[in-house]
Amino acid sequence: MNNHYDDCPLTYALEIIGGKWRMLILFYLLDGGLRYNQLKKKLCGITNIMLTRSLRELEEYGLVKRIQYSEIPPHVEYFITERAEKLIPSLMAITEWGKEQRSLAKDK
Repeated sequence: MNNHYDDCPLTYALEIIGGKWRMLILFYLLDGGLRYNQLKKKLCGITNIMLTRSLRELEEYGLVKRIQYSEIPPHVEYFITERAEKLIPSLMAITEWGKEQRSLAKDK
């Protein structure tokens, strides 16, 4: 069944980066690669299952790349991709908007 949301770019974008954790994961990866446990520490309250699922989904959408290092001990790091770098201005704008909204809510 085709509905009016099928052709909406905003709906499609929110499908990719929406949810509680995906934008936060991308935000924390802006400064460079992080190991799984480093990322988990930054995301207070996320479960292992949800972090793994979110990383896999972001990887499927081409926004996160997973690099496995064959060193001793072996480890994995996650990075944003060029495709995700295009989101940086939007993420920063949303961050600023969130700061303003939080400030307005405190002033009430």
